[in-house]
Amino acid sequence: MGTENPSGKLPITFPAEEGQLPLTYNHHPTGRGNDYYDLSGEPLYPFGFGLSYTTFEISDLILNKTKYSENETITAKVLVKNTGLKAGSEVVQLYVKDVLASVSRPVIELKGFKKVYLNPGESKQVTLEIPVKELKFLDEKMEWIVEKGTYRIMVGNSSKNLSLKRNIEVE
Repeated sequence: MGTENPSGKLPITFPAEEGQLPLTYNHHPTGRGNDYYDLSGEPLYPFGFGLSYTTFEISDLILNKTKYSENETITAKVLVKNTGLKAGSEVVQLYVKDVLASVSRPVIELKGFKKVYLNPGESKQVTLEIPVKELKFLDEKMEWIVEKGTYRIMVGNSSKNLSLKRNIEVE
């Protein structure tokens, strides 16, 4: 084990086979499964993945509210605990999914992240804030809008490890 504990996260998705390319975490839905005849559609390493000499647990997702207007800010709080034997840093990642959009939208989008350093056994509450205006996208008229409706907030440590989920409404 090294004297330093790495905490970097991948800025891209690494495919298991070149036949999976292009492979991105924020692809648009295809209406079919992502598996191949002889290969899983899962990446070798997903976007946001990273290794460490210690382990972390992310739990207790709390949102400041569940209904928002366009001029408000979504505040998400989670508890991060170093469950391993070595000090290290974890990058808490917040993703958003537009549950039912008027146009095709990515299956998930990274909207915020925060790095936290923890000693063994230590816990900290991490706060991530995302203005509702960050949910905007181009509609069918090519105009930027924040669409009313349901959005799913997901928190974890990579695009494929998002165990904490809550829905919000934008009014």
